[in-house]
Amino acid sequence: MRNFTSSLIIVTVSFFAFSFNSFSNNATSKTDVTNRKAVAVITIDAASINAFFKKYPKLKKYQKDVEGIYKAKAYKSIWYDDKSITEFGSLLYQKVNVLKDQGIEEKMPYKEQIDEAFNESSSNKPSQLDTELLLTSMYVFYASNVYSGVDPATLKKIGWYLPAKSISYTHILDSLMVDSDRLDKDDNLLFSQYYRLKDALKKYRKIETDNLWQKIAIDSATFKDLRPDDTAIAIKQIRNRLFVVGDLKQDSGSDIYDEELMAGVLNYKKRYNLKINYALTRDIINQMNEPISKRIRTIMLNMERCRWIPTKLAKADEYVMVNIPSFRLFYVKNGKYDLVSDIFVGNRLSETVIFSGSMDRIVFSPYWYVPTSIIQNELKLQIASDKNYLEEHNMEWNGGKVRQKPGPKNSLGLVKFMFPNPNDIYMHDTPAKSLFEFEKRTFSHGCINVKEAKQLALHILKDDPDWPADKIESAMNGGKETTCMLKRKIPVYIGYFTCWVQDNGEVNFFPDVYDRDQSLDKLIYNDSVTMKD
Repeated sequence: MRNFTSSLIIVTVSFFAFSFNSFSNNATSKTDVTNRKAVAVITIDAASINAFFKKYPKLKKYQKDVEGIYKAKAYKSIWYDDKSITEFGSLLYQKVNVLKDQGIEEKMPYKEQIDEAFNESSSNKPSQLDTELLLTSMYVFYASNVYSGVDPATLKKIGWYLPAKSISYTHILDSLMVDSDRLDKDDNLLFSQYYRLKDALKKYRKIETDNLWQKIAIDSATFKDLRPDDTAIAIKQIRNRLFVVGDLKQDSGSDIYDEELMAGVLNYKKRYNLKINYALTRDIINQMNEPISKRIRTIMLNMERCRWIPTKLAKADEYVMVNIPSFRLFYVKNGKYDLVSDIFVGNRLSETVIFSGSMDRIVFSPYWYVPTSIIQNELKLQIASDKNYLEEHNMEWNGGKVRQKPGPKNSLGLVKFMFPNPNDIYMHDTPAKSLFEFEKRTFSHGCINVKEAKQLALHILKDDPDWPADKIESAMNGGKETTCMLKRKIPVYIGYFTCWVQDNGEVNFFPDVYDRDQSLDKLIYNDSVTMKD
């Protein structure tokens, strides 16, 4: 009997154990099916993508890139993990919500529907398929605005001929999904100046929000230049402004133009590329009284320009960069400024072109072959009124053209730097050194006149044993044209930035000498503009 009872207990326990396991397995199986169905309802193919863009026509311009992304990913879901939107999808959504921090005012089409997708309590969510494709469109919208900006065809129309950036939305998405911190900063997509400008934008917007940009009060009719030891209410206001923007470390509240304020004024003038002296003129105070919204817009426009620059340009071992609005040339070697020189550039009738080239030679004691336009518009009149004009200016006819012979009075000075280009623009020395004393230096017919031309030659040829310093000096003053072919071509980039942030965080503003800020502002914020798809 005991054996029978024991056997009965074992059979009963086994039955219940089997039944429980069967129930548990069935429940697990049922859950798996439910999850698979939840994912499986997102059927992504060419037909569903096409139907989506018919339903959401304002996103049509992103269709080609969305199709390319899904083709590369074998039409698998990007944004769903089981039933939920992925953490990366949520991070990207947050970035789009604060797109203003990137200096972008563009609005995402159908943002309301995307908001509903992320609203936990919403009863009006888009379908999973619509949400999937809305988020991919949102990604392309974000990447095109932040990483690309204006498309290459439009850049050429506005006269920007620097190398265009080429990016792959699929590759960028892959890298961001692997490391989402790249959403905050990625030096492979945007070079460091962009992020410095972004910090400056945050700083100036806070000044605006806190209402710290107070107008400096002057009577235009009676105003006289303010100088050290002067006393005025305006001095107190200027002191406060310089403190707010960082040119002074503290605000004493004094209305006396003291030594502390003198240091702040010099720093301000340095940041704005003004003549370094202590005079506070009406023009300077009028500049200070420009609304902060103008400074903010200037920063935003230059962030846009940064989006156009391929990051590899700034990572080159050696290059020459010219910034037209700052009237400065930078010779960069191994990531550092090896030489900085003042320049002057083309006037409004002969604007210096924004483009790039490769310097392949340096010409010492050069001839100046006078351009046909100058001969026709200027030189012929001079020759007609003075038969000795050519001789007096060390010029001669040569093959039907006029050239100026080498020498200290040659218009190209003692050296020129050649980087062949269809614009016939090059860099050169000049005998007109006094022109570098002006703040706004637009004097040439388009070429770049370099104040430290000799030093530039010395720095470029520093490691070339065939061109020691004494040979360079002799070639520059020999009265005979001598060409040095460079053993390595040096990239030359001629750009246009009206705002630039230094390594130490100082924000520099430069005059919009060719009104390019004005035209870019209109292009981006008023006119329809083609963004990279």
